[in-house]
Amino acid sequence: MSVRTRFAPSPTGMLHIGGVRTALFSWLYAKRHAGTFVLRIEDTDRERSTDEATQVILDGMEWLGLSADEGPFYQTRRMDRYREVLAKFVQDGHAYRCYCTKEELAEMRSRQEAAKQKPRYDGTCRHRTEPRPGVDPVIRFANPVDGSVIVEDVIHGNVEFQNTELDDLIIARSDGTPTYNFCVVVDDMDMKITHVIRGDDHLNNTPRQINMLKALGSTPPVYAHVPMILGADGAKLSKRHGAVSVLQYREEGFLPSALLNYLVRLGWSHGDQEVFTLEEMQALFDIKDVNKSASAFNPDKLLWLNQQHIMRSTPQSLVPHLQFQFAALGVAVEDNAKLAAVAKAQQERAKTLKEMAQNSVFFFAELKGYDEKAAKKNLTAESAPVLAAVHERLSALPQWNAAAIHDAVNSVAAALNVGLGKVAQPIRVAVSGTSVSPPIDVTLEVLGRETTLLRIDAARKVALAA
Repeated sequence: MSVRTRFAPSPTGMLHIGGVRTALFSWLYAKRHAGTFVLRIEDTDRERSTDEATQVILDGMEWLGLSADEGPFYQTRRMDRYREVLAKFVQDGHAYRCYCTKEELAEMRSRQEAAKQKPRYDGTCRHRTEPRPGVDPVIRFANPVDGSVIVEDVIHGNVEFQNTELDDLIIARSDGTPTYNFCVVVDDMDMKITHVIRGDDHLNNTPRQINMLKALGSTPPVYAHVPMILGADGAKLSKRHGAVSVLQYREEGFLPSALLNYLVRLGWSHGDQEVFTLEEMQALFDIKDVNKSASAFNPDKLLWLNQQHIMRSTPQSLVPHLQFQFAALGVAVEDNAKLAAVAKAQQERAKTLKEMAQNSVFFFAELKGYDEKAAKKNLTAESAPVLAAVHERLSALPQWNAAAIHDAVNSVAAALNVGLGKVAQPIRVAVSGTSVSPPIDVTLEVLGRETTLLRIDAARKVALAA
């Protein structure tokens, strides 16, 4: 059997990490088995679905690198197919038109609650043959009235549902539009989905969907219902826990590889390994190894993993992510070689790409001034001759590289009989505007000879005036 999985988000809200983890598990399972990953946009809820949310899904999947083998398919473009199946369902007796009014349904519910019964549709219209004037009917699926449905779930094991507990689900509204549970069934059948990996909040929908698939003569897919992600406090994940648009993580400077690494470890493990490449995830992940219990979102762990991925990345691979961060700061950078050099200089020091960019603006933009505390301490009358000596020594260098710069700075410290910090710190403030930067020799090499000398001379004049 050729494995076919799908990710089917609804664009009624932003794509957040719960949905991304489901997409990742589906993508990884398909990749491991040389199968097909399908992207489907379930946009039949026209009142709540938005173009913005749809675009976030597409942009988020692209940023994460979870490319679809087929799709995206849009349910709103498949209405003719749904109507075709609805008509056949009614014709074959698997569905019927229900003319009960809202008032009658409310009265039915009240009677059931008074009798301490589970509220459910009682099948009043199941055998009705004549239409009811003045009422636009809904269409209900004629669920089997006896027996049970066993959901053979890869994660939870066999879960049994009695058909007497499943009422006749509405599969088309009174205006003729099909409902979520019906569209999903038709889509999974038509797209030949073999494995449905989704959140366990869908588990109660599954027996009804299985019954509909069987009514269509289709073999149900294999199901795996993934436990939900909770906040660190055990509550349902919300915005305060990190349930924000996935693209917010991009803006905050997280690498997609780090976010995916973090999410794959929420409910799945491989020994004691914490850091995974995408290739390792593809080779090792199996949906049957996912835990039954819910996982807690830990932002500190995600930040640690992001730092690990930054440190282990090649500088060149960080360039497009760093370029995005500079653009967000209003700094246009087109020199990819210099960007890679900055990434190499900073990657051991930054937890996020946003932090890296903020701390590296001085490499690409004119200094707007000096940190007040750093300047007061390091740009003084005492440091003015130090900066003058450094300027003279650096100007005479035949080659501009870290090794030569390192020797020059050391020689100035030796000539003036002062500690290296008395030389390096004034230089650092002069060229970066702050007291923090990568090693001074690397910093100056990346910054370049001309800019370095201009900034040292400008700082020397500030020091003289102090």
